Amino acid sequence: MIKSAEVRAQLKKIKELKAAVEQSSARSAWDKGVKQYALELWEKYYETAMYCAKNDEPIPSLSHKTLLSGASNWKCYSRGGCSLCYDTQIAERLCNATELKKTKGGQLDPNPREDWIDVQARALNQAANLLLSCKH
Repeated sequence: MIKSAEVRAQLKKIKELKAAVEQSSARSAWDKGVKQYALELWEKYYETAMYCAKNDEPIPSLSHKTLLSGASNWKCYSRGGCSLCYDTQIAERLCNATELKKTKGGQLDPNPREDWIDVQARALNQAANLLLSCKH
């Protein structure tokens, strides 16, 4: 049971953050995918906050560092298996029908400079930025 009024208030703000992300506009397939990543990052942060609250530990502040869960950057987070692992899953989340057809559902690289894990890292960075912008 969470006793401190301050901790309850922090948890309430974290829940309000999720509602703000859910209400954010996302028209394109990319934006919808970024929003989904943001909600997944929120979920991991909320789990951490609940664990800390139940164990009388301070809840870490919401930041890129906290969201990275120990990874040094979003590329390491993505390559480390902290999010989607399969190219086809990443492509389905981030691409519209035309892009999916062009890349054969994620079987082909998205562009000459990146693979799907790199694209996911870019989306995760934008998702973290979305989450942090909704914090205010």
